[in-house]
Amino acid sequence: MKSKNNMKYITNFLIIFYITLFSYAQSKENFFDTAKNLFENKKYEESKFLFQRNIVFNPKHSKSYLYLAKIYNSEENINEELKYIKTTLLLDPGNEEALYMLINIELDKSNFSEVKNLTKDFLIICVNLCKETKKIEEKLKNIQAKDESKQ
Repeated sequence: MKSKNNMKYITNFLIIFYITLFSYAQSKENFFDTAKNLFENKKYEESKFLFQRNIVFNPKHSKSYLYLAKIYNSEENINEELKYIKTTLLLDPGNEEALYMLINIELDKSNFSEVKNLTKDFLIICVNLCKETKKIEEKLKNIQAKDESKQ
């Protein structure tokens, strides 16, 4: 009789455990989805909090870092933006959006050699943003032309 009760107890415990685990996993994903929705509605402070919360529960979620970089870009906080872009690229080296953002930062710094290197990588991984390569090259030419005219 005791072993039957023990089996019921174990079965009930496992059911509750898996339901709790499933609910927890669902709530983690909801942080990102909710944060992304808030971001798209330009509620940056609220979305920032939820992206950060999502990172606490899922530290390898590269998209949360990318959106935090976008938020810091909108706030013109270059140091934080760069930190989150680099983290995104560390977790997801093929993230073309993060690489494109990094290229633009390096363009603003007039770091020509780095832009050229990053652009080579960008051309290898680009799928959706390939057309942006022309803009990068144009910006690079304009900056170089301005630099040459100063000499």
